[in-house]
Amino acid sequence: MPAMLDDIVLVQLVTGLLLSTIIALVAFRKQALTVSGAAGAILVGSVVFGFGGWAWGLVLVAFFAVSSTLSRHRSADKKRIADKFQKGSRRDLSQVLANGGLAAIVSVLYLARPTPALLAAFLGAMATVNADTWGTEIGMLSPVAPRLLTTGRRVPAGTSGGVTWLGTSASILGALFIGLLSYLLVCIDSFAAEHSPLQLSWIIPTALVSGLLGSLFDSLLGATVQGIYYCAACETETEKQVHGCGLTTNHLRGWRWLNNDVVNFVSSVAGAALAVAIWGILAG
Repeated sequence: MPAMLDDIVLVQLVTGLLLSTIIALVAFRKQALTVSGAAGAILVGSVVFGFGGWAWGLVLVAFFAVSSTLSRHRSADKKRIADKFQKGSRRDLSQVLANGGLAAIVSVLYLARPTPALLAAFLGAMATVNADTWGTEIGMLSPVAPRLLTTGRRVPAGTSGGVTWLGTSASILGALFIGLLSYLLVCIDSFAAEHSPLQLSWIIPTALVSGLLGSLFDSLLGATVQGIYYCAACETETEKQVHGCGLTTNHLRGWRWLNNDVVNFVSSVAGAALAVAIWGILAG
């Protein structure tokens, strides 16, 4: 690696570490992150900012900031439904890695070989986790009961694999948000010169399509193979092995090891792969 590039990466790493630490501490004080979640946010943020550059780092920051805000939006209305989910709104280490881990890996690869395919992979991964988060947090507020993605039958709100028009619309907006923000930042960033104007115009549709399909893949996994449990006391399905009431739940269906964090990570991988494929199609 050339000495000048070494210096740039070092400055980005230090800047990313400082910025990530400040954001993580603020998020911890506001109870958006646990202690382990704050450590994970510092790690992921430093890597993405240090190796991907400030534009990639700001996309990650925007995802976390807006997602945390949405998690707290009308939290009282979501409380009953949220008890079905494996984790709460306060993110821990595994949640941070599930949502930002792939972006960090792609950032390291991008430093070694800055190709359009890796830019597309980053877009797909971030668009997927953002679309899924927006779809979940806003979809929980739908006045209409969701339908199971695989069968179309009505299911109780909060059921894994259930989708609503409100949630799907939010997923579309979440993917579009990442596309628009990335387009703006990449155009400003210095490495944008490595991509033609035509290639830059592919950022928004790539993020939109891969993010939406990636989030739907997340719902598909939730409806089919994700580990789901049943609380006999509350007579409800849940992703938790120990329900909020304190009772140990019974395994109902799916693979026990495939919890929500694993589903999120696998979906981000799928979104990244879709984005690379879409970029390849656009490039002919």
